[in-house]
Amino acid sequence: MTYFAISPAFSSTSDLREISFYTESYPPANYIVDDIITGYSVDVLLEASALVNEPVTLSQVTLQPWARSYRTVLTHENSVLFSTTRSEHREGLFDWVGPILDIRVVVLARKDANIQIQDPLEMANYRIGVIRDDIGEQSLLALGIPRDSMQEASYVTVLAEQLMKKRIDLFVYSERAAYWWSRQVGIDPDLFEPVYLVHEGQVYFAVNKKTDKVVAEKLQRGLNMLKKTDESGSSRYEEILEKY
Repeated sequence: MTYFAISPAFSSTSDLREISFYTESYPPANYIVDDIITGYSVDVLLEASALVNEPVTLSQVTLQPWARSYRTVLTHENSVLFSTTRSEHREGLFDWVGPILDIRVVVLARKDANIQIQDPLEMANYRIGVIRDDIGEQSLLALGIPRDSMQEASYVTVLAEQLMKKRIDLFVYSERAAYWWSRQVGIDPDLFEPVYLVHEGQVYFAVNKKTDKVVAEKLQRGLNMLKKTDESGSSRYEEILEKY
């Protein structure tokens, strides 16, 4: 007689304390210090969830390369990705909570290379470093830049080092985060300059589409409460950002 294993039914939940959160090293939004995940987006998540009486803990947060986190949340119920740039390409893929903060995604070059980009298609003449599945890569593809002009990596530090060693000519990433990562590998960000603005937008929490809609509603309510100003005109949200 042959027996077939029966997989247990997947349990849906609307409790923030039972949701899995995925992120990447994207300082100062989310990164690791002394084996502890920190950053302004992490603090916003913890405090916003506490305000709706379902406090998320760091044990629910997984930090791993962006492409892996992106695909995990795209395909797994009860999961949330952050900090995620909200774009036309991604709009229908997730439910959105935010915004967390404004960002600028730029094309960086070495200052001594004297590269000037007037038309985005001019970038196809250069070797461009991108993070796999990052908003920078997706934006370049949308602009018509051929994929074979791009060199993918999983870590920003790799791109910064390749740029300095002249193995690539340009790299695309959030301006603030790119400079932070450069410093971590001993590269002076003053050696770089933005030569093209790829995307100016905002980052959000991106919730898996099959997740109970109440999850996004609760987290949005908590975030709104966090941003509410007091009599002095300040908010706990502003205090968090000032730390970083």
